[in-house]
Amino acid sequence: MPTYHTLGQIPRKRHIVFRRPDGGLYAEQLMGNEGFTGPSALLYHINPPTTIRSVRRHSEIVWEADPDRTLRHRHFRTARLPVGGSPTLDRTPVLFNSDIAMLFAQPDRMDDHFYRNAQADEVVYVGEGSGVLESQFGELPYREGDYLMIHRGIMHRYRMDAVPHKLLIMESRGYVRTPSRYRNEYGQIVEGAPYSERDFRKPEELRTYDEQGEFKILVKQYDGLNEMVLDHHPFDVVGWDGMFYPWAFNIHDFEPIVGRIHQPPPVHQTFQGDGFVICSFCPRPFDFDPEAVPAPYHHSNVDSDEVLYYASSEFMSRKGIEYGSITHHPDGIPHGPHPGRTEASLGAKATNELAVMMDSFRPMRVAKSAMAIEDPDYFKSWVDTGGGGFVPPTS
Repeated sequence: MPTYHTLGQIPRKRHIVFRRPDGGLYAEQLMGNEGFTGPSALLYHINPPTTIRSVRRHSEIVWEADPDRTLRHRHFRTARLPVGGSPTLDRTPVLFNSDIAMLFAQPDRMDDHFYRNAQADEVVYVGEGSGVLESQFGELPYREGDYLMIHRGIMHRYRMDAVPHKLLIMESRGYVRTPSRYRNEYGQIVEGAPYSERDFRKPEELRTYDEQGEFKILVKQYDGLNEMVLDHHPFDVVGWDGMFYPWAFNIHDFEPIVGRIHQPPPVHQTFQGDGFVICSFCPRPFDFDPEAVPAPYHHSNVDSDEVLYYASSEFMSRKGIEYGSITHHPDGIPHGPHPGRTEASLGAKATNELAVMMDSFRPMRVAKSAMAIEDPDYFKSWVDTGGGGFVPPTS
């Protein structure tokens, strides 16, 4: 959760004279959302951030939707997507609407460019991998299980360790933040929330690069990538302060809320955006009433689509899913535990499940690129074939 933070050298007040060692002025840059009224940060550059040598349209980004709008539950297996490529350029769209998109990447090489998403906040869940997220705000180490919050307009680059990476990327048209009910009127996270400010990690070390040359930046805007060549290294910031910067939160630092009787999914909420929420299902003890039913009841969310990314192969209410599965349960039909799962949950003491859920309040479209990894018979998997069994998914 962004709280006030500062790194490097800054003058005693904003917008006053601040000179370089050679006598010239450092260039101020205010970066933030909602004009001049939302969260922002003030950065001090060695060079003006506007000295661009050339621009060109690099490529178009077109997400085509599955033309079949038949209402049904759907299941996608990301483990079957090809491995390799760039963490910013080689992303496979799975689901999208006008508020939120879900993409997946398994990169194996670092970018030779800098990247800025100018049309969406990015919440990147690191299913596997580790490294450092570099930005003008400093270096932010990341590890498996991290949510990386990269707000719109923040230039960055992944310095990946030489380990396999699996990245679930959620692009939000609006500003992503902690749920309002977790914060008091002063902005502090309240007692009883599933985390505190101590659990959020900020950029640690500010490295300043005073280099001239040609530096390629790819900016996602107008549904495409735009290439800009800057005449100096973009990470030439000597200091900054404010409440707008990239940050990280690890899913294992989420403190599950449990009760005597089954608790509904809102207790797992981690973030909120405009038109969606993100929840974390983590290892936890089950309900402790002797008559409690740990498995969730069937439910119909009549104004939202439910999307789950299974970050482990265990999930108490599901059969036929695997590590890396993404399920889409759309508005208009109920969903719930698979046959036999409710009975099997009785008396269970705990679960080791790990999953990321995104609930969207507008219908999600399935991207054509995800159809190749779809289990087409998933919607049949609730049909009991006798003895508590279920229709196995197509392999």
